[in-house]
Amino acid sequence: MILSMTGYGKASAHYGDKKITAEIKSLNSKALDLSVRIANTYREKEMVLRTMISEHLLRGKIEFCLWIERDNVEQVAQLNIPLIQNYLEQFKEANKKFGIPLPENITEVVIKMPDAISRQDSTEELTEEEWQTALHVAEQAIEQLLVFRKREGEALEHNFLEKLANIESLMKSIEPYEKARTERIRQRLTDALSSIPEVEYDRGRLEQEMIFYIEKLDINEEKQRLAQHIEYFRETLASEYGQGKKLGFIAQEMGREINTTGSKSNQAEMQNIVVMMKDELEQIKEQVLNVL
Repeated sequence: MILSMTGYGKASAHYGDKKITAEIKSLNSKALDLSVRIANTYREKEMVLRTMISEHLLRGKIEFCLWIERDNVEQVAQLNIPLIQNYLEQFKEANKKFGIPLPENITEVVIKMPDAISRQDSTEELTEEEWQTALHVAEQAIEQLLVFRKREGEALEHNFLEKLANIESLMKSIEPYEKARTERIRQRLTDALSSIPEVEYDRGRLEQEMIFYIEKLDINEEKQRLAQHIEYFRETLASEYGQGKKLGFIAQEMGREINTTGSKSNQAEMQNIVVMMKDELEQIKEQVLNVL
């Protein structure tokens, strides 16, 4: 079973006159890249949330938000008068010292400055009961994201199995050209020597050289190793989640065998098949990047 690194989850609950909401999004990343934005009331619990998220999600670019909405709008926020006054004085000082013109809507500009409006929840004491409610909301959002990741992972797995089957089928389609090219190489060398009548050669030695040359172009080992890599890829898909990097390494090994097959394919039909195999593998490599 594999999981995708892409996911989304959201959950809410009410506590008193508050609506507590958690939202979490995940995209692919080589490591855990966690960004947390939470209401000031829960700031002291940030490390608890970070630890919980990292234990459940392991890897990915994660954005987590936890905020509060109040049923009583009048209690949501209040003006931070001292800070607003300080902002106004700084604007006037900049105008006086550097000639920077004051904005026509200076009041609107100042109100939008950081912390000009202070939320009431920033000064409230967090109770254990409220924290347990918020924690439960965060857990629900994470659970929803994991369900999303599992569903996306199933789609990825189906696609991987389809691409692997295509590569196997393409490799088998090379076999008829392998047999034909052996005779073609032998005939080409014989004809080349026959076209030079004054040259004498040892037929036994020629036969040995041809065998050596043909063996250098043999792709049976590459086919065997590629089949082993494909089987290992399937086994890894069926194992415990968290195998994204391992699948990437296996895909690289598959690429080596396909590339070697291409370098030994001195026939246009075989080379065309190798190109199609590379295309299937490239799609696998792109999608592996999104596997947890």
